[in-house]
Amino acid sequence: MNSEFKDKIILITGGTGSIGSNLTEMILKHEPRQLRILSRNEGNQYEFLERLKHPKNLRILIGDIRDRDRIEYAFKNVDIVIHAAAMKQVPLCEYNPFEAIKTNIIGSQNIIDAAINNEVKKVLAVSTDKSVHPTSIMGVSKLMMEKIFTNANWSSPKGHTRFACVRFGNVAWSHGSVLPIWDKQAKEKGIISVTNPDMTRFIMSVNQASFFILRSIELMQLGEIFVPKMPSIRIGDLARLFLKKHYTAKDISINVEGSRIGDKIHEELVDDSDRAGYILENKDMYIFIPRSLELYNHQYNAPDYPGCKKISSIGNYSSNEHIDLEKIEQII
Repeated sequence: MNSEFKDKIILITGGTGSIGSNLTEMILKHEPRQLRILSRNEGNQYEFLERLKHPKNLRILIGDIRDRDRIEYAFKNVDIVIHAAAMKQVPLCEYNPFEAIKTNIIGSQNIIDAAINNEVKKVLAVSTDKSVHPTSIMGVSKLMMEKIFTNANWSSPKGHTRFACVRFGNVAWSHGSVLPIWDKQAKEKGIISVTNPDMTRFIMSVNQASFFILRSIELMQLGEIFVPKMPSIRIGDLARLFLKKHYTAKDISINVEGSRIGDKIHEELVDDSDRAGYILENKDMYIFIPRSLELYNHQYNAPDYPGCKKISSIGNYSSNEHIDLEKIEQII
């Protein structure tokens, strides 16, 4: 994997978020020529630089993916882009739907256009299980992001840039996720809030998510969606595991608030509605190529992905069917 990033210029949008900052530390170990971080939060950027002790090959850029001119400038001479910037909070997207569209869809199109104009070699976008059978603004906007990223491989007038996506579930202890919220509630109020204890969710660690992104960049060739095989858990069980692991000696109660607007009972990482034309599998992931390539009469010969085998279908990969408390306990 080292050769994929060594001496390359790499840019991460949303690079001071939980995944972006973790990716930054991982990529710096691979000796890139330059690593650029594009994000909006000046405070997070300064704290991040201080923590990393100002590496000479790290560049911090204030910018918003909605700003086409800034993106064009940031992408000059870039080899690889990891697009992690997004509006991710379901309730906030519901309350501000067009803002979600401007960031998650229009902002993503800005990424595509700038990558093509600057002949970036690889661009990988980070998506979510909420894009499968979406019931929320966030899920719909992420589904559209996947669609335009896949489509960009065949509508690009130059054809130098390859686009792909990763799609995974919840990332434990990431900013805005439930575990840090529970931690704060337990410390300050002695009670944690659960929406619906019967809901199930996929969960992985920040390190697992970051490594999967880097592995997908190494493997990507043309329009893939990479999906990790993830364990899941009921939210009620997650709350009890969290308290058992972190607050054993304290009497913390659980308050059930009910589902929020846009929430699904179960999430799906893959479904037959993806209409994949080519599907591959190994012990850790699925790789599939959406059928949109048929729009361009593209005769696709599945490339060689080391350690993967071609399969005829995936079916449904739902969070209520892959519950594994032992794996989740290790993650949280």
